[in-house]
Amino acid sequence: MSQVKLDYHTRITIEPGKRGGQPCVRSMRITVYDVLGWLASGMSQEEIFEDFPELELEDIQACLHYAADRERYHWTIANAA
Repeated sequence: MSQVKLDYHTRITIEPGKRGGQPCVRSMRITVYDVLGWLASGMSQEEIFEDFPELELEDIQACLHYAADRERYHWTIANAA
């Protein structure tokens, strides 16, 4: 099965004055770390949507892609030395 990678750059924004410059979802005050934390704590996507109806499926996917790329970058830098 072919995977299509979501371009999270249109959904994840970083603004110095918002949430301490943390990456946020579509300029909202919801951070990537918030979304990842909810998922890690066992919340389902449906529960997240119930609590935060302004979020969309693509927002959650963008957070996951952002985290994967960030991890890949840090792994690459650590192993380049």
